[in-house]
Amino acid sequence: MTNESNVVLFTLSAFSATANYRGILFFFSILCYGTILVVNVCLILTIVLDPNLHEPMYILVCNLCINALYGTAAFYPKFSFDLLSDTQVISYVGCFLQIYVIYTYATIDFSVLALMSYDRYVAICRPLEYHLVMSVRRTAMLVGVAWFVPLLCEIMVLGLTAQLKLCGSHIQKVYCENWSVVKLACGSTTGNSIVGLIIIAFYCGHVVFIVCSYVPVVKSALKSKESRKKFSQTCVPHLLCLLNVAAALLFDVMYSRYGSASVPQSVKNFMAVQFIMMPPVLNPIIYGLILTKIRHRMATLCVMAGKNLKLRA
Repeated sequence: MTNESNVVLFTLSAFSATANYRGILFFFSILCYGTILVVNVCLILTIVLDPNLHEPMYILVCNLCINALYGTAAFYPKFSFDLLSDTQVISYVGCFLQIYVIYTYATIDFSVLALMSYDRYVAICRPLEYHLVMSVRRTAMLVGVAWFVPLLCEIMVLGLTAQLKLCGSHIQKVYCENWSVVKLACGSTTGNSIVGLIIIAFYCGHVVFIVCSYVPVVKSALKSKESRKKFSQTCVPHLLCLLNVAAALLFDVMYSRYGSASVPQSVKNFMAVQFIMMPPVLNPIIYGLILTKIRHRMATLCVMAGKNLKLRA
């Protein structure tokens, strides 16, 4: 990336709205990040260490958790440090790195959720073909694509942004965001807007794909009690996670592109961090509580850990 402007540091000016309660925000930030680390690591270890959970659905759940750890690592440490600092700045390279990690995290989430909907479609509507269609090799290939495409798309987006000459350095957010950087450009940003809208449309297509996948799944679920049970146990958590991610990202996209100046900065900040706060906490909890195999395995591990502590005491 070539910095065509003289900007070396960006100022994250949205922190001005947190001046009176930074101590409380710091506490909740550390608490939230700690919770994210614990629940996601627990779910990852549960799936990795139990051979009975080495199935496509659980592998995809594991990828959601790994992605949550990847994305939040670019936000929480820097955000927590800035809450305690008098000046909130980030270097040009650091800003682009933060944009890259946070937004690839968001798009990878959508890709994995789309794969999960396809997995549920095959499992419920084509059960006899399931192990052939969702073989270990094919699942690994699909997971690889779900990570590779978002990483490649964001390189293209940031490559365009890096070519812009910037006439400002104040970003009206608590973290670096691509559209906020683009709005600082001195010249035309038409190319950036077009590419951005194409990528947004591409991931909106993921949502359409998920909806289309679930139409036959719902029809199949209505035919028998067994299908309804399978749907409630495996599809409901997926739909809840999709709603969680989509709503959080919608807040951020709408605020970034069409946010009103009349909205209080504190409300804007809350809207902007929704997708990096709620899904990483709620998704593993949803899957851990609803998916029977994971819930039973985690309960067993907790009982074993409790017995080991008693023996040591």
